[in-house]
Amino acid sequence: MPGDIRPAAVITPGVVTQFAALDALLGGLYSTGITVGDARALGDTGIGCCERFGGEVIVVDGEFFACTTDGPPRRMSDDETMPFLDMCSFGDPLSRAVRDLDGPALAAEIDGVLVSRNLFHAIRLDGVVARVRTRLTPREQPPFRRLAEVTAEQIETVSHDVRGTVVGFWMPGLYQGITVAGLHLHFLSEDRALGGHVLEISIREAVLRVSAYARFALHLPTDDEFLSNELTHDEDRRIGAIEGGASRSEG
Repeated sequence: MPGDIRPAAVITPGVVTQFAALDALLGGLYSTGITVGDARALGDTGIGCCERFGGEVIVVDGEFFACTTDGPPRRMSDDETMPFLDMCSFGDPLSRAVRDLDGPALAAEIDGVLVSRNLFHAIRLDGVVARVRTRLTPREQPPFRRLAEVTAEQIETVSHDVRGTVVGFWMPGLYQGITVAGLHLHFLSEDRALGGHVLEISIREAVLRVSAYARFALHLPTDDEFLSNELTHDEDRRIGAIEGGASRSEG
C-alpha cells in the first residue's frame, strides 16, 4: 500500500447497498427488482442489470443509464426496475493518474490502493480506454433461464481508444455468491454511444478514484418466487465463467 494512504483517513462514511443476491440471478430468480426511483436514495454511483436481465445498468453522477441491445445507452425512467444493483455515495476519495495499463496491471493498481481486503470498495476511472470488451444480453421472457444460459448467448463488442467512465466495485472474497467477489466493472462512453459489462479492459490514460466502505446493506426481494426457492451457494467457478466472456461477439 502506498505510504501516502492511511486506511483510517480514506474509509468513506457511507454504505454500499445491494439489491438481491448474485446466487438468485444464477438460479434464474430475477422477475422483480428495485425501481430507479427508489434506488436514487441509495447514492450517486452504481452498477446493476436491467429488467428481465435485458442489459446492463451504470450509474454515473446520479444518472441511471441502461445499456441494452436495442440501441445506444439511454437514461432510465424512475419506474424502471433492476433485479440486481450495487449502489453507494462515492464521496471525495484520493485519486491518482494512471496510464498504459492492461487488465492485469489495472487490477494490480487497484489492489495496491485497497484500504483492506476485508472492506468494500467503489471504483471509478475517467479517461481514455485503449481497448474495452463489453457484453450485453437480450431481455429474457418467462420462464426465466439460469444466468449461465443467458450469458452463453451474450453479445460482445470490442472498442478501441474510447473516452468514457468505468464504474464498479471491488468486493471481499468472503461475500462471493452474495455478490461478485473481486472486481466487477461497467463502462459508459463519454458520448453515450456504447456501454456494458466489462469483460476485458486496457487503460490508455485515466484518473483512478477508489472509495472504501466498512458498511454493506443487503436488500432481498420479497416476491413469492424468491421466498419459495432456497438459495445455496455452489461452486465459485460458475461466477467466474459468467463474469468472463463468451465466444459470440460483434465489433
